[in-house]
Amino acid sequence: MKTLKPYLFVAPALIVFIVFSIYPILNTIFLSFYEWDMISPTKEFVGIKNYQTLFRDVKFYQTLSNTFVYMLLTVGLGVILAIALALFLRKDTRINKFMQNLIFTPYIVSLASISFLWMWLMNNDFGLLNYLLSLVGVGPIDWLGNPKVALISLVIISVWKTLGYNTLIILSALQSIPKHLYEAASLDKATKRQTFFKITLPMISPTLFFLTIVSIIASFKVFETIQIITNGGPQNSTNTLVYSIYEYGFQFYKIGYASTIGVVLLVIISIFTIIYFKLLSKKVHYQ
Repeated sequence: MKTLKPYLFVAPALIVFIVFSIYPILNTIFLSFYEWDMISPTKEFVGIKNYQTLFRDVKFYQTLSNTFVYMLLTVGLGVILAIALALFLRKDTRINKFMQNLIFTPYIVSLASISFLWMWLMNNDFGLLNYLLSLVGVGPIDWLGNPKVALISLVIISVWKTLGYNTLIILSALQSIPKHLYEAASLDKATKRQTFFKITLPMISPTLFFLTIVSIIASFKVFETIQIITNGGPQNSTNTLVYSIYEYGFQFYKIGYASTIGVVLLVIISIFTIIYFKLLSKKVHYQ
Protein backbone atom coordinates (compact mmCIF):
# COMPACT_ATOMS: atom_id res chain seq x y z
CA MET A 1 0.00 0.00 0.00
CA LYS A 2 2.87 2.39 0.80
CA THR A 3 4.25 1.99 -2.69
CA LEU A 4 0.87 3.03 -4.16
CA LYS A 5 0.48 6.20 -2.09
CA PRO A 6 2.70 8.45 -4.26
CA TYR A 7 0.81 7.35 -7.38
CA LEU A 8 -2.55 7.98 -5.71
CA PHE A 9 -1.48 11.51 -4.83
CA VAL A 10 -0.46 12.37 -8.41
CA ALA A 11 -3.34 10.44 -10.01
CA PRO A 12 -5.89 13.34 -10.00
CA ALA A 13 -3.47 15.74 -11.67
CA LEU A 14 -2.38 13.06 -14.12
CA ILE A 15 -5.98 12.24 -15.05
CA VAL A 16 -6.78 15.91 -15.64
CA PHE A 17 -3.64 16.28 -17.77
CA ILE A 18 -4.51 13.23 -19.88
CA VAL A 19 -8.18 14.20 -20.35
CA PHE A 20 -7.68 17.89 -21.10
CA SER A 21 -4.24 17.89 -22.78
CA ILE A 22 -3.11 14.52 -24.15
CA TYR A 23 -6.51 13.31 -25.40
CA PRO A 24 -7.38 16.55 -27.31
CA ILE A 25 -3.97 16.48 -29.02
CA LEU A 26 -4.34 12.83 -30.07
CA ASN A 27 -7.95 13.40 -31.16
CA THR A 28 -6.92 16.41 -33.26
CA ILE A 29 -4.27 14.34 -35.03
CA PHE A 30 -6.88 11.59 -35.57
CA LEU A 31 -9.48 13.99 -37.03
CA SER A 32 -6.93 15.53 -39.41
CA PHE A 33 -7.13 12.34 -41.51
CA TYR A 34 -10.92 12.57 -41.88
CA GLU A 35 -13.58 14.77 -43.44
CA TRP A 36 -16.34 15.57 -40.97
CA ASP A 37 -18.86 18.38 -40.64
CA MET A 38 -19.58 17.80 -36.91
CA ILE A 39 -23.21 16.98 -37.82
CA SER A 40 -22.92 13.74 -39.76
CA PRO A 41 -22.70 10.65 -37.49
CA THR A 42 -19.96 9.17 -39.68
CA LYS A 43 -16.50 10.43 -40.60
CA GLU A 44 -14.96 9.84 -44.02
CA PHE A 45 -11.33 8.75 -43.99
CA VAL A 46 -9.31 10.77 -46.54
CA GLY A 47 -5.74 10.04 -45.49
CA ILE A 48 -3.37 12.94 -46.09
CA LYS A 49 -5.76 14.80 -48.42
CA ASN A 50 -6.31 17.57 -45.87
CA TYR A 51 -2.56 18.12 -45.58
CA GLN A 52 -2.15 18.20 -49.37
CA THR A 53 -4.96 20.74 -49.71
CA LEU A 54 -3.54 22.86 -46.90
CA PHE A 55 -0.01 23.07 -48.29
CA ARG A 56 -1.35 24.02 -51.73
CA ASP A 57 -3.49 26.84 -50.32
CA VAL A 58 -2.03 30.32 -50.86
CA LYS A 59 -4.25 31.69 -48.09
CA PHE A 60 -2.61 29.32 -45.60
CA TYR A 61 0.86 30.71 -46.32
CA GLN A 62 -0.40 34.26 -45.87
CA THR A 63 -1.99 33.22 -42.57
CA LEU A 64 1.26 31.55 -41.52
CA SER A 65 3.22 34.70 -42.40
CA ASN A 66 0.77 36.86 -40.41
CA THR A 67 1.20 34.58 -37.39
CA PHE A 68 5.00 34.81 -37.43
CA VAL A 69 5.05 38.58 -38.05
CA TYR A 70 2.60 39.08 -35.19
CA MET A 71 4.68 36.86 -32.91
CA LEU A 72 7.99 38.55 -33.71
CA LEU A 73 6.61 42.07 -33.26
CA THR A 74 4.63 41.45 -30.07
CA VAL A 75 7.39 39.47 -28.35
CA GLY A 76 10.21 41.75 -29.50
CA LEU A 77 8.49 45.05 -28.72
CA GLY A 78 6.87 43.71 -25.56
CA VAL A 79 10.12 42.53 -23.96
CA ILE A 80 12.32 45.44 -25.13
CA LEU A 81 9.86 48.12 -24.00
CA ALA A 82 9.33 46.30 -20.70
CA ILE A 83 13.09 46.29 -20.01
CA ALA A 84 13.31 50.03 -20.76
CA LEU A 85 10.28 50.83 -18.62
CA ALA A 86 11.50 48.64 -15.74
CA LEU A 87 14.86 50.41 -15.73
CA PHE A 88 13.05 53.78 -15.71
CA LEU A 89 10.78 52.76 -12.79
CA ARG A 90 13.53 50.99 -10.85
CA LYS A 91 13.87 53.58 -8.06
CA ASP A 92 11.57 53.09 -5.06
CA THR A 93 9.58 56.34 -5.12
CA ARG A 94 5.89 57.16 -4.71
CA ILE A 95 5.59 58.32 -8.31
CA ASN A 96 7.16 55.10 -9.58
CA LYS A 97 4.82 52.99 -7.43
CA PHE A 98 1.85 54.89 -8.83
CA MET A 99 3.15 54.38 -12.37
CA GLN A 100 3.64 50.65 -11.74
CA ASN A 101 0.01 50.32 -10.64
CA LEU A 102 -1.14 52.39 -13.61
CA ILE A 103 0.65 50.42 -16.31
CA PHE A 104 -0.45 47.09 -14.78
CA THR A 105 -4.15 48.02 -14.99
CA PRO A 106 -4.66 47.00 -18.68
CA TYR A 107 -3.41 43.49 -17.89
CA ILE A 108 -6.26 42.79 -15.47
CA VAL A 109 -8.96 44.19 -17.78
CA SER A 110 -10.71 41.64 -20.01
CA LEU A 111 -9.44 41.41 -23.55
CA ALA A 112 -12.97 41.88 -24.90
CA SER A 113 -13.31 45.24 -23.12
CA ILE A 114 -9.88 46.31 -24.35
CA SER A 115 -10.79 45.32 -27.91
CA PHE A 116 -13.90 47.50 -27.89
CA LEU A 117 -11.92 50.37 -26.37
CA TRP A 118 -9.28 50.23 -29.11
CA MET A 119 -11.95 49.91 -31.80
CA TRP A 120 -13.12 53.36 -30.70
CA LEU A 121 -9.58 54.73 -30.39
CA MET A 122 -8.69 53.51 -33.88
CA ASN A 123 -11.94 54.42 -35.59
CA ASN A 124 -11.23 56.00 -38.96
CA ASP A 125 -13.87 58.76 -38.62
CA PHE A 126 -14.00 59.79 -34.95
CA GLY A 127 -11.20 57.83 -33.25
CA LEU A 128 -9.01 59.54 -30.67
CA LEU A 129 -5.75 58.47 -32.34
CA ASN A 130 -6.63 60.14 -35.64
CA TYR A 131 -7.79 63.23 -33.77
CA LEU A 132 -4.43 63.50 -32.01
CA LEU A 133 -2.62 62.99 -35.32
CA SER A 134 -4.69 65.77 -36.89
CA LEU A 135 -3.43 68.17 -34.23
CA VAL A 136 0.12 67.77 -35.59
CA GLY A 137 -0.96 67.90 -39.22
CA VAL A 138 -0.94 64.17 -39.96
CA GLY A 139 -3.78 62.80 -42.06
CA PRO A 140 -6.15 60.12 -40.74
CA ILE A 141 -4.91 56.52 -40.74
CA ASP A 142 -7.29 53.66 -41.47
CA TRP A 143 -5.96 51.60 -38.58
CA LEU A 144 -8.27 48.63 -38.98
CA GLY A 145 -9.32 48.92 -42.63
CA ASN A 146 -5.94 49.18 -44.32
CA PRO A 147 -4.36 45.74 -44.98
CA LYS A 148 -0.88 47.22 -44.53
CA VAL A 149 -1.70 48.69 -41.10
CA ALA A 150 -4.30 46.36 -39.55
CA LEU A 151 -1.85 43.74 -38.26
CA ILE A 152 0.37 46.46 -36.74
CA SER A 153 -2.73 47.81 -34.98
CA LEU A 154 -3.34 44.42 -33.34
CA VAL A 155 0.32 44.30 -32.30
CA ILE A 156 -0.08 47.71 -30.62
CA ILE A 157 -3.11 46.46 -28.68
CA SER A 158 -1.32 43.30 -27.54
CA VAL A 159 1.85 45.13 -26.46
CA TRP A 160 -0.19 47.78 -24.61
CA LYS A 161 -2.10 45.10 -22.67
CA THR A 162 0.88 42.98 -21.61
CA LEU A 163 3.48 45.72 -21.13
CA GLY A 164 2.60 46.31 -17.47
CA TYR A 165 2.84 42.62 -16.57
CA ASN A 166 6.19 42.21 -18.34
CA THR A 167 7.52 45.38 -16.72
CA LEU A 168 6.65 44.28 -13.17
CA ILE A 169 8.18 40.83 -13.71
CA ILE A 170 11.42 42.37 -14.98
CA LEU A 171 11.33 44.99 -12.23
CA SER A 172 11.20 42.29 -9.57
CA ALA A 173 14.21 40.63 -11.22
CA LEU A 174 16.11 43.93 -11.23
CA GLN A 175 15.44 44.47 -7.54
CA SER A 176 16.81 41.01 -6.71
CA ILE A 177 20.24 41.76 -8.21
CA PRO A 178 22.82 42.07 -5.38
CA LYS A 179 23.89 45.69 -4.94
CA HIS A 180 27.52 44.74 -4.32
CA LEU A 181 27.84 43.87 -8.02
CA TYR A 182 27.02 47.44 -8.99
CA GLU A 183 29.34 48.74 -6.27
CA ALA A 184 32.19 46.66 -7.69
CA ALA A 185 31.40 47.92 -11.19
CA SER A 186 31.43 51.50 -9.92
CA LEU A 187 34.84 50.99 -8.32
CA ASP A 188 36.12 49.60 -11.61
CA LYS A 189 34.74 52.73 -13.33
CA ALA A 190 32.48 50.73 -15.62
CA THR A 191 30.19 52.76 -17.88
CA LYS A 192 26.39 52.45 -17.72
CA ARG A 193 26.45 50.50 -20.96
CA GLN A 194 29.04 48.04 -19.64
CA THR A 195 27.14 47.67 -16.37
CA PHE A 196 23.92 46.89 -18.21
CA PHE A 197 25.37 44.30 -20.60
CA LYS A 198 27.83 42.70 -18.14
CA ILE A 199 25.75 42.70 -14.94
CA THR A 200 22.09 43.65 -15.36
CA LEU A 201 21.26 41.68 -18.50
CA PRO A 202 22.99 38.41 -17.44
CA MET A 203 21.41 38.58 -13.97
CA ILE A 204 17.86 39.00 -15.30
CA SER A 205 18.34 36.50 -18.16
CA PRO A 206 16.31 33.72 -16.44
CA THR A 207 13.36 36.13 -16.16
CA LEU A 208 13.75 37.27 -19.76
CA PHE A 209 13.94 33.64 -20.85
CA PHE A 210 10.67 32.87 -19.03
CA LEU A 211 8.90 35.97 -20.39
CA THR A 212 10.00 35.29 -23.95
CA ILE A 213 8.77 31.69 -23.92
CA VAL A 214 5.42 32.67 -22.36
CA SER A 215 5.00 35.58 -24.79
CA ILE A 216 5.78 33.41 -27.82
CA ILE A 217 3.17 30.82 -26.83
CA ALA A 218 0.61 33.54 -26.05
CA SER A 219 1.22 35.27 -29.40
CA PHE A 220 0.57 32.04 -31.30
CA LYS A 221 -2.76 31.69 -29.46
CA VAL A 222 -4.11 35.18 -30.26
CA PHE A 223 -7.82 34.98 -31.01
CA GLU A 224 -10.14 37.38 -29.13
CA THR A 225 -8.87 40.63 -30.60
CA ILE A 226 -9.03 39.23 -34.13
CA GLN A 227 -12.54 37.86 -33.70
CA ILE A 228 -13.91 41.05 -32.16
CA ILE A 229 -12.07 43.69 -34.19
CA THR A 230 -11.13 42.41 -37.66
CA ASN A 231 -12.48 38.88 -38.24
CA GLY A 232 -9.22 38.11 -40.02
CA GLY A 233 -9.59 40.99 -42.49
CA PRO A 234 -9.14 43.14 -44.36
CA GLN A 235 -8.03 40.86 -47.20
CA ASN A 236 -6.89 38.16 -44.76
CA SER A 237 -4.20 40.53 -43.45
CA THR A 238 -4.88 39.80 -39.76
CA ASN A 239 -5.80 36.14 -40.02
CA THR A 240 -3.67 33.83 -37.86
CA LEU A 241 -3.47 30.06 -37.43
CA VAL A 242 -5.68 29.92 -34.33
CA TYR A 243 -8.37 32.13 -35.87
CA SER A 244 -8.14 30.06 -39.05
CA ILE A 245 -8.81 26.92 -36.98
CA TYR A 246 -11.92 28.57 -35.54
CA GLU A 247 -13.00 29.80 -38.97
CA TYR A 248 -12.79 26.41 -40.71
CA GLY A 249 -14.02 24.43 -37.72
CA PHE A 250 -16.96 26.48 -36.43
CA GLN A 251 -17.97 28.62 -39.41
CA PHE A 252 -17.34 26.33 -42.39
CA TYR A 253 -17.73 23.10 -40.36
CA LYS A 254 -14.63 21.54 -41.92
CA ILE A 255 -13.46 19.80 -38.77
CA GLY A 256 -10.85 17.64 -40.50
CA TYR A 257 -9.27 20.62 -42.25
CA ALA A 258 -9.33 22.69 -39.06
CA SER A 259 -7.68 19.80 -37.21
CA THR A 260 -4.97 19.71 -39.88
CA ILE A 261 -4.16 23.38 -39.21
CA GLY A 262 -4.13 22.56 -35.49
CA VAL A 263 -1.56 19.80 -36.05
CA VAL A 264 0.62 22.16 -38.09
CA LEU A 265 0.40 24.76 -35.32
CA LEU A 266 1.35 22.13 -32.72
CA VAL A 267 4.41 21.11 -34.76
CA ILE A 268 5.49 24.73 -35.28
CA ILE A 269 5.24 25.61 -31.59
CA SER A 270 7.05 22.41 -30.60
CA ILE A 271 9.92 23.01 -33.06
CA PHE A 272 10.17 26.68 -32.14
CA THR A 273 10.27 25.91 -28.41
CA ILE A 274 12.90 23.17 -28.79
CA ILE A 275 15.14 25.38 -30.93
CA TYR A 276 14.74 28.27 -28.53
CA PHE A 277 15.67 26.12 -25.54
CA LYS A 278 18.66 24.62 -27.36
CA LEU A 279 20.05 27.92 -28.59
CA LEU A 280 19.27 30.38 -25.81
CA SER A 281 19.14 28.29 -22.64
CA LYS A 282 22.95 28.33 -22.65
CA LYS A 283 22.85 32.12 -22.43
CA VAL A 284 20.80 32.03 -19.24
CA HIS A 285 22.82 32.61 -16.07
CA TYR A 286 21.42 31.23 -12.82
CA GLN A 287 22.81 32.22 -9.44
